[in-house]
Amino acid sequence: MIYAIKVEVSDPAAATFVFRAQKTMYGGKHVAKGDTIFVFASENEGGPGLIARGVVTSAQPIARQRGLARQTPRVSLTIRRTALARRRLGRDELKPFSAWHDGRPETELNFKFYRQATNKIIGLTDETAAFLRGFDVIPVIRAA
Repeated sequence: MIYAIKVEVSDPAAATFVFRAQKTMYGGKHVAKGDTIFVFASENEGGPGLIARGVVTSAQPIARQRGLARQTPRVSLTIRRTALARRRLGRDELKPFSAWHDGRPETELNFKFYRQATNKIIGLTDETAAFLRGFDVIPVIRAA
């Protein structure tokens, strides 16, 4: 499965991202080492939206707290960046896509990320993953 994360990003140009105890929704709790993930720098913290694609190098579920009936599963992630976004894709670009059952990738992203403004890890459908894969990302070339 392919995933996306909307989160505060302190250094969008970093080669590696580390995110601790992130909320999961829409299948995001199943993220695992080796999965592809798209990184969205949260507009709630001044980010522009989609900034990168990467590979999960570590995914550690956070144990639930005793005594709390309802808890959103959380996961800590380390992501190695593999590509950079070349053009903007964020809340402003996705806002017009609000016909929740139209099946469009833009609508899925708007619904899962922006209907509730919280930062989170989400699972993506194959169609939305394909949409993001073709979204003008620039591969990161590693030095030998």
